[in-house]
Amino acid sequence: MPSHRIFQTTFAAVYPLYVHKAERKGRTKDEVDSVVCWLTGYDRAGLAAQLERGNDFETFFAEAPGLHANADKITGVVCGVRVENVDDPLMKKIRLLDKLVDELAKGKAMEKVLRS
Repeated sequence: MPSHRIFQTTFAAVYPLYVHKAERKGRTKDEVDSVVCWLTGYDRAGLAAQLERGNDFETFFAEAPGLHANADKITGVVCGVRVENVDDPLMKKIRLLDKLVDELAKGKAMEKVLRS
């Protein structure tokens, strides 16, 4: 089965869309960075390096220090897909990130977005 085209899309191409979505709803780039770093384990410098390198999603998640221990608490629907039911591991990570950015943009408190 051929891989999904989002796997080869650069994270740097999608990241500004995440930021724009959040900023349209009164959130900040810093909050988007916090969400990305929380999920992936990157620190701010690591995230900046990934954006600079232009790695695709596959490489972005492969090089990530590790998913947060509470990532399994992320549930719900994003883009019509229930994230907890996604079978492909890489697609699941992408959907988890989409869900967190979506919750942020919808005004959810940061403590709740980060499952604190």
